[in-house]
Amino acid sequence: MKVLSDGLRRMPAATTLVTSAPALAVTGGRKVTNFLLDNGMEVVVLPGHRAPIVTHMVWYKIGSADEPPGKSGLAHFFEHLMFKAATTNHAAGELGRAVLAIGGSINAFTFYDFTAYHETVAPSALEQMMSFEADRMVNLILTDDDIKTERDVIMEERRLGIDNNPHTMLEEQVDATLWQNQPYRIPIIGWMQEIEKLTWNDANAFYDKYYRPNNAVLVVAGDVDPETVKELAEKTYGKLAPGPDLPPRTRPVEPEQNTRRTVTLSDARVSVLSFSTHWVVPSYRTAEPGEAEALDLLAEILGGGNRSRLYQQLVKGGIAAKAGAYFQGAMLLDATRLTIYGSPRGDAKLADLEAAAHAVIARIVKDGVTDDELEKAKNRCVRSLIFARSKQYHVANLFGSTLATGGTVQDVEEWPDRIRKVTADQVKAVAARYLAFDHSTTGYLLPKTENLM
Repeated sequence: MKVLSDGLRRMPAATTLVTSAPALAVTGGRKVTNFLLDNGMEVVVLPGHRAPIVTHMVWYKIGSADEPPGKSGLAHFFEHLMFKAATTNHAAGELGRAVLAIGGSINAFTFYDFTAYHETVAPSALEQMMSFEADRMVNLILTDDDIKTERDVIMEERRLGIDNNPHTMLEEQVDATLWQNQPYRIPIIGWMQEIEKLTWNDANAFYDKYYRPNNAVLVVAGDVDPETVKELAEKTYGKLAPGPDLPPRTRPVEPEQNTRRTVTLSDARVSVLSFSTHWVVPSYRTAEPGEAEALDLLAEILGGGNRSRLYQQLVKGGIAAKAGAYFQGAMLLDATRLTIYGSPRGDAKLADLEAAAHAVIARIVKDGVTDDELEKAKNRCVRSLIFARSKQYHVANLFGSTLATGGTVQDVEEWPDRIRKVTADQVKAVAARYLAFDHSTTGYLLPKTENLM
């Protein structure tokens, strides 16, 4: 199991767009089918017959940002318990053993706004996977031993993955500084002092409230047909009773950002200096029409690969060992961030690199982008998803994350058209509106004795 806090959240813009791709491109032109079961569970079927395998994913509309105050890490903790605990029909670990016995793969991840469980198996095993997942959706049996064991596992995971890693330590502190009010400021894995106090009552209440078919999305991608998936879904998930209707996912609103903040971590284990500057910007769920698409393309032009401005001017210019940008517009229910980052090369100073990166942004704010580079950025964004169309996991992840955060199949399918309509003036406008350095948060990672000058 993995916490999705240092994976997709930290990917460059071109890769992050896997979560906001054109549906027909990544499904090879095959029709996407979606429907509701009588108990409220939404189902999406993404046929693709290039290989005799199928990816089966269950997405719950619950993540770390939905946790009660003082219970950070609960969503991720419960993800572990779903694999650890027995059910009324299966022994502990039986699902994992069944998947491995047929040569499949199984995993799960927790993010701010959702938790997902997935298996990749032969099509003949699809009904078995549905049966297992439907069973643990409502029949999980949690014991005190399960709670203690997995709580200890997560505490060790935090020690090794965050507390013992300067890069992730800095990321965590930058998040806590960037977000002043939204729950995205709290680490997905949780704060140590709160993880160690999570109890059986916490886990059981969380399960009873959120793990129900009417709070879940089923995505099936691969060598299947919609009629078969519907029949199997009704036979397994369709037999489950819905839970009570959940209230709207109302979150604290982020206040206007009006200061420049910096976070500096100096550590003897650091050998490569780096900086990252972050701005709070709208996501696809919160933006005005066209804004999120313009931010996507702005990030691509700024730092989405070796044709980007940051790469061409800083890396090829010899001042940076690496430089880039990313915007994670999808996969979030609330506001998100746009980030630039870099590490100096040779004798270059970190402060000089940062100033040069800021100058790249200032030129876009002042002069905008050219029609030619905008068109090439659009082509790269769409093409990167076409190249990924054979990867069932990416396709399933795209639709699952969109629907779990309030989007629709139509949102996914219309994305390329919306990208194509973005103008150079719109890209310049979002750069000027959002990328102001006097309301940004910058993190510096330095060796113990280093200074910025």
